[in-house]
Amino acid sequence: MSTPKNPARLLKRNVTTPIPDIRDLQVAVVGAGFGGIGMGVALRRAGIHRFAIYEKSTEVGGVWRDNTYPGCNCDVPSHLYSFAFAPYRNRHTRYPGQREILAYLRRVADERGLAPHLQLDTAISEATYIEDEGRWELITAAGQRVVADVVIFAVGQLHRPNLPEIPGRADFAGPSFHTARWDHETKLHGLDVAMIGTGSSAAQILPTLAATAPRVRVFQRTPHWVLPKPTIEFGLLARTALLAPGAHHIYRQALYYGADALFAPIMRRGWSAHPAEWVARRYLRRAVDDAVLRAKLTPGYPIGGKRIILDNDYYRTLTHANVELIAEPITRITRDGLMTADGGHHSADAIIYATGFKAPEFLMPVIVRGRGGVQLHDQWHAGATAFLGMAVSGYPNAFLIAGPNSFNPAGSNPAMKEHQIDWIIKCLRWRERTGAAAIEVTEQAMRFHQRWLEQAIGKTVWPIAGTSWYKHSSGAITNPWPASARTYERILRHHPPSDCFRAVP
Repeated sequence: MSTPKNPARLLKRNVTTPIPDIRDLQVAVVGAGFGGIGMGVALRRAGIHRFAIYEKSTEVGGVWRDNTYPGCNCDVPSHLYSFAFAPYRNRHTRYPGQREILAYLRRVADERGLAPHLQLDTAISEATYIEDEGRWELITAAGQRVVADVVIFAVGQLHRPNLPEIPGRADFAGPSFHTARWDHETKLHGLDVAMIGTGSSAAQILPTLAATAPRVRVFQRTPHWVLPKPTIEFGLLARTALLAPGAHHIYRQALYYGADALFAPIMRRGWSAHPAEWVARRYLRRAVDDAVLRAKLTPGYPIGGKRIILDNDYYRTLTHANVELIAEPITRITRDGLMTADGGHHSADAIIYATGFKAPEFLMPVIVRGRGGVQLHDQWHAGATAFLGMAVSGYPNAFLIAGPNSFNPAGSNPAMKEHQIDWIIKCLRWRERTGAAAIEVTEQAMRFHQRWLEQAIGKTVWPIAGTSWYKHSSGAITNPWPASARTYERILRHHPPSDCFRAVP
């Protein structure tokens, strides 16, 4: 993932320059992360050139643009966490950091000719289906009106920071910010820091905080299962092996099938769940000598109930003299610290919220209206649902990438998005062959998929694992895919659009 020669050229090129026929598009894509960029490449490959990719920020990248906190990296090897049409080929680095991944996305967008289609700094606030035309009207935050035959939402699941509603949060006098809105102007040297949350972002940030701040208090809401992570750099043997012809492709395939075989069964208490939990417990025992601290870090739910953390430094850093783990619930934030349920007051000069994202709130804050003016978010008040995470009955010519229950907790999500992109292209081609102005997934297909989904989720550990970003506030499991990536791929292969879509009169 090498950095493009002039990344700024792509970032600012189309902020103010509209593409031709912007009011009359074949396809409007919302979001320019992995999903939007992959969709744009697929549209060009399919011979569709009258499209635009709308991005609310001033550059592409999605989650890898927003998260710039210290230590930010991916827990999926980048040979797998990359597009199949632009595969990762570095034989030295197994896990590139945030900057390298962002540079990769910039380069793909530039080299694949997406710059003329990018409408940066352009947020979509409304999307309404025009029934008598079979088209979509999009309204930008600036009031611009865009009409497109098809709209594809590729805004992802991890893009709206979740700030917990703790009493007194606004009263805190010092600097405070979410990890996805890292304030690089705030210098933490010499400050006592409180960090709320113990998920993947917190695990990655903590070593830097401990080396920077004189005192760090980590407020744990729920302990996570942690597994050791392979080294960031490949060893000599692996680097040598990757010199062989086809080795990179073979390694990518091994990762894809290996994740399905090893990690996917964990969430269903399959064959690998007990070995994985044994490894996690052993790792915790070896890393943390203090029995009291170890007890605080031991989850009370089965492994796989929440996203498993892959990390080599988190446990070790928690044992440092200047780091303290606090498991008591926070009851209030004061002007100079945090109160906990045991009556303690913990002073702090700065607060960092490593509290994740509002992942179950799909497509927010865009107002989406389908047939009859029905608002999608009203339908989703008890949790979002969609046919294979991609289409909703009553919303013709509208598709989602990384929609409900299509997040892969056991492997590569760019790979899942590529499966979805390929299937959406098949839908667009089927629409063209039928001559229909619009197509929509049938209610029968929606019901059949929802019944299967509920049964599959019922066999996982998620319903008994307590709160997590996998769950809607209603208790519905709305985000993760409850089977393997190969199962998802196979279902799409055996469900052609003609079986589950209808032409809309």
